[in-house]
Amino acid sequence: YRKKEKRHRGGDMWPLLQALSLAPPSALSRLPAATPRYLRAPGVRLSLDASALSAVGEVEDAAPAPDLRLVAPAKVNLFLRVVGKRPDGFHELASLFQTVSLFDDLDFWTSPREEGAPLASLEVTPDSLGAELIPTDESNLVVRALSLYAERVPSSPAIHCRLHKRIPAQGGLGGGSSDAATALHAANRLAGLPVSQETLIEWAGELGSDCGFFLSAGTAYCTGRGELVDPRRPLPPTACYLIKPAAGLSTPSVFKALGLEPGEAGPAGADPADLLSRFEAGDVYNPDLYVNDLEPPAFELMPELRQMCDDLRKFGFQAVMMSGSGTTCFAIGMPLEEVQETWVDELQAKYDVEVFEEMFCRRIADEPSLWYTEQPPGAVLTNIEEPERGLFPL
Repeated sequence: YRKKEKRHRGGDMWPLLQALSLAPPSALSRLPAATPRYLRAPGVRLSLDASALSAVGEVEDAAPAPDLRLVAPAKVNLFLRVVGKRPDGFHELASLFQTVSLFDDLDFWTSPREEGAPLASLEVTPDSLGAELIPTDESNLVVRALSLYAERVPSSPAIHCRLHKRIPAQGGLGGGSSDAATALHAANRLAGLPVSQETLIEWAGELGSDCGFFLSAGTAYCTGRGELVDPRRPLPPTACYLIKPAAGLSTPSVFKALGLEPGEAGPAGADPADLLSRFEAGDVYNPDLYVNDLEPPAFELMPELRQMCDDLRKFGFQAVMMSGSGTTCFAIGMPLEEVQETWVDELQAKYDVEVFEEMFCRRIADEPSLWYTEQPPGAVLTNIEEPERGLFPL
C-alpha cells in the first residue's frame, strides 16, 4: 500500500527485476537525462508497480550496463532498551535489529582510477522518494562509504553509483545506513572481496551507528550506540506492515524528552538478554517482547502516534510498536479477517500515513559474497506467492 493506492502482494517483483539485470541491454532501466554519456544505457523505463510492471519509454543511446545491481533493505527494531546515558552524552542501547523487504535500488559502475578524477560519485534517480532533498556530495553516506573503501583499498577501482530511493527518510527505518552498507559491500565485491566481513562491519561503524548491522545476515543484537553488532541466526519470514506518518520526529528531540542525565540508568523493564533469547526461540508473535523505551517520549511529543498504535491493535495485529525513535510504526502478523480489505482505508482516513506490506528478509548467512535477495546456484522457490521473500537454498 502507498497512500490511497494498494501496493500489491509481491512488492516490486524482485526476481523478475534481477532477471532483467542479466538480460540484453534493451531490457535495462533508462538512466536520467543528466547522466554522463559514458553511463547511458539502452533500455526501457520500468514501472515498478507489481500490478503493471510494464515497459514504457524509448530506447536510449548505447552504453554499458551496471557492473553490479543491489538492493538496500529497511530495518525495524524488534525491541529497543535504553540501558543508560553515558558520561560522553551518548545513550547506551540494547536492541534487536531486523531487516524488512522495503528496498532502495543501487546500481554500480567501475572505471580505472585516473589522476584528478573522483574515486566515488553518486547520482539519484529523479523519481526517487524525496529526490530533491538527497545530496550527491560527500555529505551522502553512499559517497562517504565508497570513498572510505577507496582510501583503504588502493587497488580498488573508481565507482559511480546510481541510487533509487523507496525507503522514507526520518522514519527510523535506516535507509541511509542501509545504502552505505550496500555501497561498502558492492565496493568490496567489485574489488574481488579482499576485505573480511568483520572488517567491513568495523568500517561501517565509522559511517553511522547502525550501518554495520546491514552487513549481518539481517538479524543482529546491537549494543553501544548501535555500532556493536552481534549477528544472530535469521528469524523466520514474518509479515511486517510498516506505517509511516507524514510527520517526523528528530532523534535528538526524542532522546531529550526521555530526560536521562549522564551516568543515569535507563527505564526499568525487561532484561534485553531475556527478550533476545525468547525471540530466538521463535516467539515472534508475543506482544510482550516488543519493548521500545523511546515510545513514551515520542508519544509525548506526538500523541497521535499512541492513538494510531492503539487503532492498529484493534485491527487484530499480534504486535504493534514504534520502530527506533520513530515515527514509523510496524504491525506484526495479519489483521482480523473481517477487516483485511478495509483496515488500510480506515487508517488512512484518520491519519496521514503510508502503509507498506512487507516481510522480514535476510541474506544467506554463509555466503558473504551474496547480498539481500541474491541466491546461490541451485536455490529454489519456497514461497511462490511472494518469491522475492521466499528464496532459500535447499
